[in-house]
Amino acid sequence: MKTFTHNDAAFIEEVISQCDICFAAVVDENGLPYSVPMNFGYQEGVFYLHSAPEGRIVRALENNNHICLTFNVGQDLAFQHPKVACSYRMKAKSVVAEGKVTFVEEMDAKRLALDYIMKQYSDKHFEYSDPAVKNVKIWQIDVDNIACKEFGAPHDAYKK
Repeated sequence: MKTFTHNDAAFIEEVISQCDICFAAVVDENGLPYSVPMNFGYQEGVFYLHSAPEGRIVRALENNNHICLTFNVGQDLAFQHPKVACSYRMKAKSVVAEGKVTFVEEMDAKRLALDYIMKQYSDKHFEYSDPAVKNVKIWQIDVDNIACKEFGAPHDAYKK
């Protein structure tokens, strides 16, 4: 089994579309790594997340707006031989995106970001009350670097 790197935007977007959550990793104000699972939206190369207006991760991003998002789908245990421990591995597809967070403040832009987030989970249309929109922190992540890998593919799965 091999690991393949995918650069095709359509393949990367397909992996992202299959995910229910992403893991958002930052460096907190004490210089410590901090990662949390989060709901997300994705539109035209930009990620959108939402959170409470304050907390450890928001403080971290106010101090350093760099972020790493990780997406993972299709986890499946595989092995080449059942009695050889080193032949075991997980088959999966992952995307890692690095970028910078900008907090969205304008009400209509926040509503649009919430639409992108909800589109990841439902095809329904939603209305958002002013108090709800005012009290949510919307993150816009412009991607600087994105990578996609497929782990555990058969050796002959891709012809080069």
